[in-house]
Amino acid sequence: MEMEGSSKKMIATQEEMVENRVPIPYRDQCAHLLIPLNKCRQAEFYLPWKCEIERHVYEKCEYELVMERMLQMQKIREEEAKLKQAGKQGVSIPFIPKTANV
Repeated sequence: MEMEGSSKKMIATQEEMVENRVPIPYRDQCAHLLIPLNKCRQAEFYLPWKCEIERHVYEKCEYELVMERMLQMQKIREEEAKLKQAGKQGVSIPFIPKTANV
């Protein structure tokens, strides 16, 4: 299952995510990194100084996804601005209305 518009592929399957009880909002392209992170957290009793490597890798993956979405949105906005600008240039307001019989 690949998310449309993303360069990252889904590595964790739906069955793996259900089996490891990954919450639905976290089932994205970085879920394969969240599974070992959650296992490490449970094994280490959620001590904040444990599992730093796993947490860093997962957070980096999430950051890259956010940055990718931001770039995609920026491209969409630029395209819309170009279309809007081209539309404004093509339509001009006449000085003399057509209803005036000149």
